[in-house]
Amino acid sequence: MSVVVYIAVMAVTTYLIRVIPFAAVRGKIRSRFLNSVLFYIPYAVLSAMTFPAIFFATGDVISSSVGTAVALVMAYFDLPLIAVALGSCAAAFLADILMGSLI
Repeated sequence: MSVVVYIAVMAVTTYLIRVIPFAAVRGKIRSRFLNSVLFYIPYAVLSAMTFPAIFFATGDVISSSVGTAVALVMAYFDLPLIAVALGSCAAAFLADILMGSLI
């Protein structure tokens, strides 16, 4: 099959996934519970996709966990995103170096 066919099938699939909710729900959603659930779905999906990748990014769960812990602490203190990213990368790198030299 041609690459164009693959692209067309994915375009239709993506379009339908985005259009069906709008076609199914005509009016404004008045349920506070449903609104709160829909509000948190993007955060939950992003977390579900990101956290497994975080713990296997360095090839070692321990150094990845150190980097994640540093990132969470830095984010808790409202540091800029670039500082959190650089700090967590540095912490994971240093933890990997220290574990490599100790073993």
